[in-house]
Amino acid sequence: MSNLLTVLLEVSLELGPIAAAFGAAFAVLGAAIGIGKIGATALESIARQPEAAGDIRSSMIVVAALIEGVAFLAVVICLLIVVL
Repeated sequence: MSNLLTVLLEVSLELGPIAAAFGAAFAVLGAAIGIGKIGATALESIARQPEAAGDIRSSMIVVAALIEGVAFLAVVICLLIVVL
């Protein structure tokens, strides 16, 4: 039993940085997709109601900044896993 635990510990130490790198990549990819959808929807909304362009644009910037902040936090956590 202890031999199996030793093997599992060695594998987790070797694959930990790789898993963290994939986690960072998925966080950035998800944020990019989310911000792209926000931009596309905002442009479509502005095309439908040009008089509301200012409100839509400011809401879009706030939501994009929140998504970017969460993605940055996820990348930092994944990098900390790699370093530590």
